[in-house]
Amino acid sequence: MISQITLNKKLLSINSFRNFSVSWKRQAQALKKGIVVGVYENSELTTVASRVDSESKGKVKDMLKDSTMKLGHTSVAHNLVTGYDAVALVGVGNKTVSGINLSESLDEQRENIRIATARAVNHLLDEGLTHIEVDPIGNAEAAAEGSILSLWRFDYLKSDDNKRPEPEVTCSDSNESSAWERGRIKADAQNLARVLTQCPSNLMTPTHFAQCTIDKLCPCGVQVEARDRKWIEAQNMESLLAMASGSMEPPIVLEIAYCGANPDDKPVMMIGKGVTFDGQGVCLDRKCNAEFSADVAGAAVVVGTIKALCELKVPINVNAIIPLCENMPGGNAAAPGAVFTALNGRTIRMDDTAHDGRIFMVDALCYAEKYKPCLVMNVATLDEVMRLALGDGATATYTMSDSIWKNLHDAGALTGDRLWRLPLWNHYRLAIESDRGADLTTVGKGLGRGGDPCTAAAFLKTFAPPCEFVHLDITGTGRLGSGVGYPYLRNNLMTGRPVRTLVEFLCKQASQKN
Repeated sequence: MISQITLNKKLLSINSFRNFSVSWKRQAQALKKGIVVGVYENSELTTVASRVDSESKGKVKDMLKDSTMKLGHTSVAHNLVTGYDAVALVGVGNKTVSGINLSESLDEQRENIRIATARAVNHLLDEGLTHIEVDPIGNAEAAAEGSILSLWRFDYLKSDDNKRPEPEVTCSDSNESSAWERGRIKADAQNLARVLTQCPSNLMTPTHFAQCTIDKLCPCGVQVEARDRKWIEAQNMESLLAMASGSMEPPIVLEIAYCGANPDDKPVMMIGKGVTFDGQGVCLDRKCNAEFSADVAGAAVVVGTIKALCELKVPINVNAIIPLCENMPGGNAAAPGAVFTALNGRTIRMDDTAHDGRIFMVDALCYAEKYKPCLVMNVATLDEVMRLALGDGATATYTMSDSIWKNLHDAGALTGDRLWRLPLWNHYRLAIESDRGADLTTVGKGLGRGGDPCTAAAFLKTFAPPCEFVHLDITGTGRLGSGVGYPYLRNNLMTGRPVRTLVEFLCKQASQKN
C-alpha cells in the first residue's frame, strides 16, 4: 500500500475542485444577483415567472408580446424587479411534453429543462452576475443538472486574470430544495469526473489520480486502498505489469469500497479503465492528440459515480477496482505477439499494443471474483470504432441480462445521457479464441471484417466473475464533447459521461432490491 503520495502545487489546486481565488479586483466587485425564469412555447409562464411578472407589474408579459420563446431562446432584462440586477426569460419547450419518448429513448421534458437552464445561466454569467437563482420549471433536479454542468470550466491552470469566477447557483423555490440538492450532487459528481479526465497527463499520473481519489472519497466515508507495484507483483498481475512496462510512472491499483447497505449483501463491482496517457505502446499508428490523456475516463466515471452514491446515501454496496498506468513506447514496452498469463490462468496473445485496455483490465476482472459480486460493471474507452458507430449520442452497452438492460435504458432516458445495447453473443467469443499458441487473442479471427468493439466486450467477459456482467464502452461519450445536442456540456471540454446515468441505475437497483 502507498503510504504517502506527494502532489505538486498545481495539482493540489485542481484537486480542491474549486477555481483558484480570483484577483482582488474581482473580489472587490459588488454582489450581482439574477434570476432565471421559464416560459413555455405558448408564452405561458411558469409559477416562478408568474411571481416575477406580478412583482414587476406585468413587465414580463409585456416583454413576451409579439415574440415566440423557442426552446433555449433567452432574453435578459435589467432592473425589471426589485432584488435582481437581471432577469433571464428562457424558452422551456412544450408544456404538454411528459414521460419518455420511446422512439428517442428520452424524457424530453427533463432534457428541455436542462437545455433551457444551461442557456439562461450562461447568459447571466456573461452579464457578470455572481449569484443566480434558477426556476425549477417543474423539475428542480434537472434544472440543477443543466445549470451546474453548463457553468463548469477547466480554468484551474490559468493565471488569475484569465479566470472567470464561478457564480453561486441556487433554486428560486425553497420547497424544491431536496430535489435541487439531488441534481447538484449528480452534476458535481460528473464535473469531478471531468476534472480527472481533462487534467493534462503530466499532472494526472497514476500516482496523482490515486491521491485525488483518496482526497475526494475518503472524507465521504468511502474506503480507498492504493496498491503499489510490489503488491501488483505479489498478486501476479502479469498483464497489468506488461502494459505499464514502457513507462517510468509506476502502476497503481485502487481498491474502493462503499458500504451503503447490509455489509453481508453482495456488492456491485465496478471496474474502470485508468490509462492516464495512452501512447499506444510500440504500435504508433495514430497521431497524438489531447485525448490520449482521456483514456482515464472510465476510471474517472467510476470515482464520480461512487462519490454521488455516498453523498446521496444510496442503500447499496459498491466496490471498485481501478488499475492505473501509462501505455508508453519505452524500451521495456511489450511487443506485438507477446503472450501473458492472466490471474485465472488463461494465456493471452497481444496482437496490437493499442489494445492496452483489454489487456491490463483482465487482471482487475479476475481479481474482482474475491468480492463475490452480484453484478460487474466495466467502464472503459475501449475501441475507437465506437465513436464512428454511435458518435457521442449514446454509450455502447453490452449485457446478457434483459432486466439490467431495461434499468440502464430507463436511467439513460431520465438523465438524457443515453445508452444503446449491442450484442454479446457467443459468435464474438469464438472470434477471440486463438489458434496461435495462446488461449485468447486481442484481435480475434476475421481481422478486418469488423465487429472489433463486440469482440473486445466478449474478451473482457471471459475474465469476469460468474455473475451478471455489463460492459460500457464510453469512447464516443466520455471524452471531448462536440457541443452538439448537449448545450450543458461545453464543446471541446471533457464530458464526464455517463456518471449521472450510472448513479440513476444504481439507485434503481437499490430500490428494487429493498
